[in-house]
Amino acid sequence: MAARSRYRHHLLAAAAAAALVIAAAVPAAAAKPAPLAWGPGAPLFVDPASTTVQAAAGLSGDAKDDANLLAQFPTATWLTKGTPQQVQTAARAVVTAAQSQGTVPVLVAYFLPNRDCGQYSAGGAQSTAQYKAWIDGLAKGIGDTPAAVILEPDGLGLIPNYVSPLDGSSNCSIPGVDPANRFVELNYAVDALGAKRGTAVYLDATHTGWQNVGESAQRLLKAGVQRADGFFLNVSNYQRTENQVAYGRWVSSCIALAARDSAADPAAYGGFNGCGNQYWNGGPDTGWSGTAMDNTQVWRTAPYSGNPADLAWNTVGIDSRYASQLGTTAPTTHFVIDTSRNGQGPWTGGSQYSDRQDWCNPPGRGLGVAPTTSTGYALADAFLWVKVPGESDGQCTRGTGGTTDPEWGGIVDPAAGAWFVQQADQLITLAAPAVTQPCRVAYTVHGSWPGGFTAQVWLTNTGTRALNGWNMRWAFTHGESVAQMWSAAPTQAGATVQAANLGYNQVVKPGQTITFGFNGAIARGSSPAAPTSFAVNGFTCTA
Repeated sequence: MAARSRYRHHLLAAAAAAALVIAAAVPAAAAKPAPLAWGPGAPLFVDPASTTVQAAAGLSGDAKDDANLLAQFPTATWLTKGTPQQVQTAARAVVTAAQSQGTVPVLVAYFLPNRDCGQYSAGGAQSTAQYKAWIDGLAKGIGDTPAAVILEPDGLGLIPNYVSPLDGSSNCSIPGVDPANRFVELNYAVDALGAKRGTAVYLDATHTGWQNVGESAQRLLKAGVQRADGFFLNVSNYQRTENQVAYGRWVSSCIALAARDSAADPAAYGGFNGCGNQYWNGGPDTGWSGTAMDNTQVWRTAPYSGNPADLAWNTVGIDSRYASQLGTTAPTTHFVIDTSRNGQGPWTGGSQYSDRQDWCNPPGRGLGVAPTTSTGYALADAFLWVKVPGESDGQCTRGTGGTTDPEWGGIVDPAAGAWFVQQADQLITLAAPAVTQPCRVAYTVHGSWPGGFTAQVWLTNTGTRALNGWNMRWAFTHGESVAQMWSAAPTQAGATVQAANLGYNQVVKPGQTITFGFNGAIARGSSPAAPTSFAVNGFTCTA
């Protein structure tokens, strides 16, 4: 089961091109300290029992190869149902498995009452009290073990009966539901999960094709983002990574303005409509000329030449606007981005249909940037595969009134969360960047004796960049330990081993293979086994 962020515009009227009153610069509210083990370079969990692995078991031929390839990448684990005890058990199993690898799992909490506004992924808790109990179970299951939690996809994009105080719009109606409950539930979850010393918590800020910046900032503040680790973008959607980075930076800047100028209650800030947003991008550096940003193009910042056509991709107007407003105030709210299916950007076809359903199994899409916690952007904590690539968004019909999907040759699409063979193949074929795991590891036990063994490990750089310094991690499964290692420097904590480069083998060029070996100890009567997963510099390797 998976959420699908609706690709709907939530527009504000174009901001007037007027001079801005710059408030006195004061420091923004301090961000929550980063949780243990979560930060740049943190290795992400690859679940050996993931839904992708399960799908591969029932496939054959090329379809099986596709699923097995995708199973090598870290993807999120969705927790969508069950009693408090059941979700506690499920979460505990995931974080325990990740801990044995020395990695950090990404968990999706998806159990809000009236989730998905009762549509394709309807379900969840039956009451606020039931939801709080479920969240308590999830928090107990995670404990103090490192984990990142994507808290309720669409949770702030689809709020039943919520009317925006900024522009009066509403996009989700369910009779008898109090919209205030949504903020009560999310605030409770932020506090319950955030109290765990190893847990990073992120709230929903939709994406560039949905809520404008001010709307996202206000809803995030109402939901407790200042006590969370930040927000997430583009879950189950297709918007370009570069554009999400810009949007995330603007949302963080708008939050910083609200925290600075309305410190007692940032959600009551009166300037959300004045936060520069993707639907009108004028600013000082464009002479207040502006237009809507074009999601089909890669956004970037460049000196404005005066050509109106350039405004659709140029962020300089909004960037200069925030610079003038912020002064010395620095945005501190971080974010993560779902890059699981955005390599080709959003779908632009389907104009012949009464309902394009461009969020639902659009054709011609590709995988995006591989999951990593080293993004190169100060506020972007991670690029993640939150939506499991290869799993269907639902049975899409493009408003035709039939049961089949004309964009996939007239087939009946798999149900939401079920494996979609044709889509998995397309995502791999059209991946941008191309699907190449940056490393390949071979591990061989050369010999053993009662209480000991010898192993050799080979590391091949299969990526396009040289490894300038490397650190390999794996977890033993049979109680093994390293006694003596050559050609690498070992450390071991429990079952998890790290082998780091020495001075002479620090650089591994593309296509180059290096090797190291070790003598190990093992309990008499036990046999050493090859580990099932290896990561180098936080990236999972083909084993």
